[in-house]
Formats: sequence, C-alpha cells, structure tokens
Amino acid sequence: MRVAVTGSSGLIGAALVGHLKSEGHTVQRLVRRKPNSSDEVQWDPSAGTIDLAALEGVDAIIHLAGTGVGDKRWTTKYRAAILNSRLLGTNTIAEAVTALKPKVFISASAIGFYGETGNRAVVETDRSGEEFLSAVCREWEGAADLAVGVRIVKIRTGLVLDPTGGALGRLLPLFRLGLGGKLGSGKQWWSWITLHDEIKAITYCLTADISGPVNLTSPNPVTNQDFTGTLARALHRPALFPVPGFVLKLVIGGFSSEILGSAKVLPKALQDNGFVWDYPHLTTALEALTE
Repeated sequence: MRVAVTGSSGLIGAALVGHLKSEGHTVQRLVRRKPNSSDEVQWDPSAGTIDLAALEGVDAIIHLAGTGVGDKRWTTKYRAAILNSRLLGTNTIAEAVTALKPKVFISASAIGFYGETGNRAVVETDRSGEEFLSAVCREWEGAADLAVGVRIVKIRTGLVLDPTGGALGRLLPLFRLGLGGKLGSGKQWWSWITLHDEIKAITYCLTADISGPVNLTSPNPVTNQDFTGTLARALHRPALFPVPGFVLKLVIGGFSSEILGSAKVLPKALQDNGFVWDYPHLTTALEALTE
C-alpha cells in the first residue's frame, strides 16, 4: 500500500513509519517545512493547505499530528494550542481525504474521550466524559468525520508503553534508582498498550473490516498501584516512594488529572474483530520492555 502519515516524528509516528516500510509499504510523510526528500510532502495545518498532487493515488492516510498534551503546563494558551492543533490539522486532512478518496482514513484520538470512569469499564459505544480532554477528543473526532466517501477509523489510544518515551520513559530512571512508587492513591485505572501492539493495531486497521472509534488498549487494564508494583518487580527494585496527588498537581498542573484520573477502557472493537495482542498482560510487557 501507499500510505501517507502525519506526525511521523513522534513516538508512535516514527515507529509506525519504520514498521510500514519494513512490511514493504510505500510511506509518504507529511511535514510542515520544505520537503528534504522524495518521501516528504508539505502541508500547513494552520493555513489549511496541503500538496494534493503529491498524494494523488494514495491508498491510506494516517493522521497522528497534534500538540503533546503532557509537554507543558496547561495554561489557557497551551489548552488552546492542544485543541487548535488538532482541529486545524484534522480539518485540513479531512478535506484532503474527501478529495483524494483513499481506501481508509485513520485519525488519532485518545481514551481521554471517556474522562473519569472510576471502576466502571467503558467501550467504544460509551458516552464522552466532561473533562477538558474529553471535549478535545469529541471535537477532534468530529473533525475527522468531515471526511466524505471513505472508511474512517478513529483510534482512541491509551497509555503507550515504550522505554524510549512517554510515561514509561519518564518513570524508568526513577524506578531503576529504587525511587519509584504509586502515584496518588494508586487506585486509579490505567489503560495501557505497548508501542509494539499500538503499531500492530494501527496496521491492522488499514485492511480490517473495522470503522468508527477503536480503543487501542490492552484487554487487561490495571490500577496504578499494580502498574508501579509490576514495574518495580520487573526491574528488581522496591517501590517505596509514593508521590502524593497534590505534589503532581503542583509540579505538572492540569495534566496531573490524566495521571490521577481513572480510565478503565476495554478494546471491544478490536476484540470483536479478532485482533491478537502480542503483549496482552502487563507483567510480560514490562519484562520485555525493561530487559
């Protein structure tokens, strides 16, 4: 297949591009700057422009671009950047999809869509939450739905685990020093997926008979206390230094709500379609990621 990808420099995007190429697919990376190579295509989400001619005949478009939600404190300005980067980019891509008519359009979203779920398990048909990121995800997915005449898959990604970045990349140095512990009460549910299975699931959605929202999580969510305990055991270190919730709020601000909040999300759409995880259980996942 010939696949166009936005957000190709991020943790997920870079891994996805490498995997697609290894599988023999032709990949075109959408970049905001002037292209430096034949596989790059210029676009400007702020201006709503994209080089359609360079994408003519593309089989699939995977849209992952967006300002990182955990990169900075959530000031009013940064909240606007989080939302606007997703709306402007997705509107631009949706228009391109409508014009180009690829076989499939895969657009990023997040399990933040569901907001705080407590101990209640949620699936793709459950309603959206009321939190800031829930509103962002609703509008984000609404922009993707503006694409006409194509199969649309909206991937609601959970906590992606990889030692090179994301939450695990930040936790590993502390836990390796024996300074790790539960975050907040530890009772909050974390819905996770390895980067390996994230890429496998996105690739699966390229050709599977699946559309609409799709939760990209392991079928076995865990509490934060279980997560941090399992990570400590995988590293053969103690987990004796819990971080109180108020400290997280002071240090990272609004994003702390995503760490301290509970999201028990199940990947029903993938399960119903026969997808098989290579790392469905946290113990084997963390053992593989920390060896």
